[in-house]
Amino acid sequence: MKRRIFPVTALGLALAAGLSVTPAFGQTKWDLAAAYPATNFHTENMVQLASDVDKATGGKLKITVHANAALFKAPEIKRAVQGGQAQMGEILLANFQNEWQLFGVDGLPFLADSYDASRKLYAAQKPFLEKKLAEQGMMLLYAVAWPPQGIYTKKPLASAADLKGIKWRAYSPATARIAELVGAQPVTVQAAEFSQALATGVVESTMTSGATGVDSKLYEHLKFYYDTQAWLPKNALLVNKKAFDALDKPLQQALLKAGADAEARGWANSAKVNADTVAKLKANGMEVVAPPAALKADMGKVGDTMLKEWLDKAGPEGKALIDAYRK
Repeated sequence: MKRRIFPVTALGLALAAGLSVTPAFGQTKWDLAAAYPATNFHTENMVQLASDVDKATGGKLKITVHANAALFKAPEIKRAVQGGQAQMGEILLANFQNEWQLFGVDGLPFLADSYDASRKLYAAQKPFLEKKLAEQGMMLLYAVAWPPQGIYTKKPLASAADLKGIKWRAYSPATARIAELVGAQPVTVQAAEFSQALATGVVESTMTSGATGVDSKLYEHLKFYYDTQAWLPKNALLVNKKAFDALDKPLQQALLKAGADAEARGWANSAKVNADTVAKLKANGMEVVAPPAALKADMGKVGDTMLKEWLDKAGPEGKALIDAYRK
């Protein structure tokens, strides 16, 4: 039997001693492009995912989270992952509705008006989402909902009629369309000028989450928060498929497992952020109210109109998704 001769190097000595060796070139480094600040619960969740992957793979797969649009701006992240400039990236799905209507189904008001309904909508949307992303050279690692949206006003609301003529801050096509349908006056105001617009009476009402209500200190100007849970838009974490396929099986499994854990943790964190911020609104003197039956029914009709408009654009695929959700 021939004796194996190892070259006299650190690697050779280690092999001769029967030690397991992980050469430096065995490490894979990935970049994750994120648009929200490091303190946002979505970003904190991704940092935890990166840490979990690092531990599970013994440092073989290192994921660096680039928060606050440091690597790519929010609208550029999807294309960056698609083109392989970043191996991973997080997007707000509804922002890409113009590209493909089904990306925006969770932005339709009053279609899914609770965390349970939102999860059911996600289950119906997921197969369509995975197919579309696969066509674009990507895969969905997980998706997590933002806290739900409610209506902020100065005066109490009994029904949608009380919103007629009210100056309503619109910050998206959907919020502007809601204003039109209830007869409010949509006013476009950027987040930075929001407080001033409220103080000067340019705006008297808006629709956003409890979290944004706390961030923007809406309780300083508005009295009521109607917890309508109108929609719960989702952030999705995308992975470049070629980059994923280049990983060995154990690394792939570690990433998928960390993704499943992050999804479960993210939904739980979203519900906690919602409860915490609604409690903060109350603590600062805002009246947090369940929507009266008439208001709920009126806003449901607004949602039906907007759903019909969406279905007209989304076609058979959109109908199949809604049918799956309503089963």
